[in-house]
Amino acid sequence: MNIIVVGAGKVGYTLAEQLSTENHQVTIIDKNPDKVEYASSELDVLGVTGNGAALSSLQEAGAEHADLLIAATSADEINLLACLVGKKAGITNTIARVRNPEYVNILSLVREDLGLSLSINPEYASAMEMARVLKFPSMIEVDTFAKGKVQLLQFDVAEDSPLAGLSLIEMSKIQDDVLVVVVERGDQVFIPSGEFVLQPGDRIGIIGGDDREMLFFNKIGINSNSIRSIMIVGGGRIAYYLSKQLIPSGVSVKIIEHDYERCQLLAELLPEADIIFGDGSDQQLLIDEGAESVDAFAALTGLDEENIMLSLYVGKISSAKLLTKITRNPFTNVLATLNLGSIFYPRQIASEYTLRYVRALQNSYGSNVETLYKLISDRVEALEFVVGEDCKIVNIPLHKLKTRKNLLIGSINRDGVIITPKGNDVLLPHDTVIVITTHTGLSRLEEITE
Repeated sequence: MNIIVVGAGKVGYTLAEQLSTENHQVTIIDKNPDKVEYASSELDVLGVTGNGAALSSLQEAGAEHADLLIAATSADEINLLACLVGKKAGITNTIARVRNPEYVNILSLVREDLGLSLSINPEYASAMEMARVLKFPSMIEVDTFAKGKVQLLQFDVAEDSPLAGLSLIEMSKIQDDVLVVVVERGDQVFIPSGEFVLQPGDRIGIIGGDDREMLFFNKIGINSNSIRSIMIVGGGRIAYYLSKQLIPSGVSVKIIEHDYERCQLLAELLPEADIIFGDGSDQQLLIDEGAESVDAFAALTGLDEENIMLSLYVGKISSAKLLTKITRNPFTNVLATLNLGSIFYPRQIASEYTLRYVRALQNSYGSNVETLYKLISDRVEALEFVVGEDCKIVNIPLHKLKTRKNLLIGSINRDGVIITPKGNDVLLPHDTVIVITTHTGLSRLEEITE
């Protein structure tokens, strides 16, 4: 598709990078010529220097031939105006990055007037991902498919885990309707077969549905209870959105923020939370406020280095579930070796949300991908396909399909019934199928075969 991205900042650049990787024709617009030149030289994209909300800039970027406009500047107002002007210029689909909570609450009222197809809020999306992980405290990451009926959960195999030393065939005897679909071992990534033997320290991803994972975790002795208390350092937008998600569930929330005016605002917006004015990097303050005994700890300041040190420290003094926000991600492999719990990259999460919309939009252009998640530093993709009426691999037992290496069918959703696939199962039209693979860029289900 032809896609225009307005804004070459962190989110805009990340979007352009991922969209161009998926073979879309991308043009990026920004007022800053240095950012445009950098994006054009580093990525396979075209660049236009100018105001992305101006008709002349959009026309120069090829608005008349564009299928989608994504406005991702740091200013909500510019993003909304760019979408409005883009719609008037003939672009059918528009997406705006909107971060201000005041705007988020009224978007449903004006979306049609603005011609807006979708709004993306990186901080809200990050908070939603964090809240989902906190529902499964032992998990590192939680991704959902089939409208929430299926979860892909990632967790580490502990030294004393009953899974350590078991082959996947042996593990199936514990529960055969939960499937291990990916294993990360050091720098290696495996899409495992039944003979694969799990080892302590492996990070594994399992797929189940209909609360099968809860039963499985109970059988292997993993705590699956939701958290009851959380300490958050950093009172920004993510902290606010996360608190709004947790408080109605009865979670006790404590936020430590160094800006007094922000503390006052949070106290007004979140009267049920405890707002502490202080330096979250003060170890004594953390201990005095109960960091040693909370169920979860979230490092959400504006400094990556501070978030890393906070999580490492609290991980030493407590058994809390750790959430660590990282804005920049040049050292993902190094961070993965540290005890930072679940790491969240807001701009990457925003990009993934946008990519899901783009993938769904592609359905009308010949693709049948419904959902896409990037796993393990983008080395693995989890895709949800819709099986079409004319799909060439329907009604063939899975054990007879010559699928690509490093590819696994993880789940089948048939009319709301979740099937853990086995060799004799077949795919039928209108099924949704979850595929886990190291092959990137698949757009049609038939591409899973050799």
